[in-house]
Amino acid sequence: MRDNFLKFSVPQTGQEEVDDVVDSIRSGWLTTGPKTKRFEELLAEYTGAKHALAVNSGTAGLHVAVLTAGIGAGDEVITTPFTWAATANMIATTGAKPVFVDIDDDTMNIDPAKIAAAITPRTKAILPVHYSGLPCDMDAIMQIAEEHGLIVIEDAAHAIGTESQGRKVGTVGHMTVFSFHPIKNITTGEGGAVLTDNDEWAQRIKLLRFHGVSRDSFSRASAKGSARYDVECIGYKYNMLDLQAAIGIHQMAKLEGFIAARTRIAQYYQEALAEVPGIQTPASAAPGDRHAWNLYAIRVKAMPRDDFMNELAARNIGSGLHFLAVHISSWYRETFGYKAGDFPVAEEASETVCSLPLFPGMTEADAADVVCAVKEVVGSDG
Repeated sequence: MRDNFLKFSVPQTGQEEVDDVVDSIRSGWLTTGPKTKRFEELLAEYTGAKHALAVNSGTAGLHVAVLTAGIGAGDEVITTPFTWAATANMIATTGAKPVFVDIDDDTMNIDPAKIAAAITPRTKAILPVHYSGLPCDMDAIMQIAEEHGLIVIEDAAHAIGTESQGRKVGTVGHMTVFSFHPIKNITTGEGGAVLTDNDEWAQRIKLLRFHGVSRDSFSRASAKGSARYDVECIGYKYNMLDLQAAIGIHQMAKLEGFIAARTRIAQYYQEALAEVPGIQTPASAAPGDRHAWNLYAIRVKAMPRDDFMNELAARNIGSGLHFLAVHISSWYRETFGYKAGDFPVAEEASETVCSLPLFPGMTEADAADVVCAVKEVVGSDG
């Protein structure tokens, strides 16, 4: 057994990030300013999107994206039940109904074959989630959306660096939302961004993320700026800080290296765990796609998943639970009438999924310790 506890995830930051945060503090400009603008430029350059608008969390990004799409009371948005609560919550907070569709058992992404049957006259959008960094079948989803006149908002919280048929996520759907939480492929501490090629939507997102005000603080405080402003709509306090962007600027330079390191560890797991009885390894990317490996999520069939996670912890191996199916949460049952049995694939995944440690700073010895512990727990250590 390991002498020290191996965390499930550890953000990878260096002296460059520290120095730039200190520079922001010393500059006297801590909130949204030139470093946020530079971070947005780097996101747009990397993905190929026309606009990248930074916000203070992926959740905030989902909220402003749904509002920008004109979604509100009485509308419906098709999404997956196998996701973090924010995906559905940000639909519901507008007064719209999240309409869940079951997932594919192999990829754990939304099953495109089930989307069309869920479309009604009230459907306004499809909100797929690229689970763990594996792209959804975006060709199929975009075709369905085009046939029915729907907007596609991608929840790409796990998926910066992911590619769908050679296109970077961020340029496939009509809007894409990234998260930069510490367990994501890059971090800004907390933070997110909304990407779009639509000029009108980009302007709307800018308003919604900062009180509906026509000029942000940096524009009004600059030497050539005007102190006057107008409130054009009801907005929120969702802007990213330069303190956050100072981290993100350097994380962007490291992103491809981070993904390469994650991929090496994931491929090691794929080979080492492939024949372990009672363990289902995750799907790899289809030809033309790229998996960004934000998570390495196995399915535990050999024993109760919670017991498995406890046994890993007893061996100094951390793990994560991504996710419990949203539709069986009490609020969604009570508000929309969802119940156990509605989406059996998502429910089975919810009870068996377990994320193993995966971060760029892991060593080969760390990964070998994880494999050894998994095999020992399920009784396959010979």
